[in-house]
Amino acid sequence: MDLILWRHAEAENAPEGGDDLSRSLTKKGERQAMRMASWLDRHLPEGTRVLVSPSRRTQQTVAPLGRKFKLRDELVPETSMEDVLTLLKWNPETGPQLKGCVLLVGHQPYLGQLVTHLLGMDEQVCAVRKGAVWWLRTRVRDGQLQTVLLTVACPELISSSWDDRS
Repeated sequence: MDLILWRHAEAENAPEGGDDLSRSLTKKGERQAMRMASWLDRHLPEGTRVLVSPSRRTQQTVAPLGRKFKLRDELVPETSMEDVLTLLKWNPETGPQLKGCVLLVGHQPYLGQLVTHLLGMDEQVCAVRKGAVWWLRTRVRDGQLQTVLLTVACPELISSSWDDRS
């Protein structure tokens, strides 16, 4: 299974007492989302399942990708890493029960917690930049379950044809 973790792009600060789920992307965040969507569209396999937090900023982040996606309440900002692993049907001993490729668009801290947990890092949480993608692959090698990091991409280092339109 390939698991691609995409943190939402830069969003506006919530007004005092405002609803966190209704925060929108900034103009910079819109550019970040377009760049990453363009890169992902070139690399994602057909049939990739796209699971998205119900927050406005994650939906705005994934929109330029132009693929169907499912909103999942399990991916709200305050969810736990364990809840995400349950959503992904990830067994601690045997790994993912799902096959294929899953793109998960969500939030810190659980994205960073997933990275550290699945890669067996000592840290509690890894910092995942806004708009960045972490692409992980889980496989069995020599009878052992392994999760490897295929790539990390951030929008600032990806050129895009979208830049020419600004």
